[in-house]
Amino acid sequence: MTVHDLAGTYSIKGSNQEESDEFSYQGTLILSVDENARIIAQWMIGDHIQNGTGFYKDHILVLNFNYEGDDHNTYKGVAVYRCLRKDVLDGFWSEKHGNPLYLGSEYCVRTQNSWIFN
Repeated sequence: MTVHDLAGTYSIKGSNQEESDEFSYQGTLILSVDENARIIAQWMIGDHIQNGTGFYKDHILVLNFNYEGDDHNTYKGVAVYRCLRKDVLDGFWSEKHGNPLYLGSEYCVRTQNSWIFN
């Protein structure tokens, strides 16, 4: 699998950086590849948008992300995904100001119409 195989749109289910193992959100993740073979990511969760950049090697995708909170502060974190198959990513994430006792989690499945973004 190459970095270009990751480009596309994924449906996501995730849990926040808290004690619960239940999914607490769902949304969309769009991955594209820039001219330097780096990944550009955008998460859309409700009306909330997060942006990120990262890299891929040995079936591992690492993304540094940031977003503006409701309080107008910028929040940053890192998400790491294991690429189980070309269409399935299983990951975890952490924010700088999140609860340090827990990791967030995210499970991503490529959607059928993702050829539009390749």
